[in-house]
Amino acid sequence: MTREAPHLLVVDDDERLRGLLRRYLVENGFRVTGAGDAAEARLKLKSFDFDLLVVDVMMPGENGFDLTQSLKADRPVPILLLTAMAEPEHRIHGLEQGADDFLAKPFEPRELVLRIRNILQRAAREPAPAGEVRFGGFRFDIKRGELARGEEVMHLTAAEAALLTALAHRVSVPMTREDLAEQAHFSGNVRTVDVQITRLRRKIERDPKFPRYLQTVRGIGYVLKPD
Repeated sequence: MTREAPHLLVVDDDERLRGLLRRYLVENGFRVTGAGDAAEARLKLKSFDFDLLVVDVMMPGENGFDLTQSLKADRPVPILLLTAMAEPEHRIHGLEQGADDFLAKPFEPRELVLRIRNILQRAAREPAPAGEVRFGGFRFDIKRGELARGEEVMHLTAAEAALLTALAHRVSVPMTREDLAEQAHFSGNVRTVDVQITRLRRKIERDPKFPRYLQTVRGIGYVLKPD
């Protein structure tokens, strides 16, 4: 039986660009639905299951960053952000909201297709997370990406949860920054790994300067050491 083509939702307020993307992506084997803003995207998400979202950052009303953060809190659907803002801080901010990849405008349509396929292949390879890890009075639910201390659920950004999930899958095994960046969907940005480790330590460690659980492994990267 032939496998159904991946279904993409393209969210962009530029009707012309949305139409061009739709035609190009359909020609490359995808099913495509369009939405002009975040509100329309939410309506489409209630009616269809999508394999991946392509979301423009600069939209009237709810922008792409906020939409990404909101959606990632409820569902694991992959999201690729498009933006005219190519500065590193914007890219990092998008990844922190939970985006799986980030592409600056103008871009080659072929690169967009390659990035979409890479995200879909990566999602298909990932094992379904299960179980939990305990450390220092904390409990991390791998499947939910939820960190709790006693009955209190600690707030984690999407980027923090993604990084902690990657570490929790390989407890006590040192992981390189490159591996962590890939598994947490930071698009190979090792600097983002360092930034998120620092933020996680502030939430988890009694003394972030002398970490007990999120340890640095010299010459390699980081490791999660449970109790």
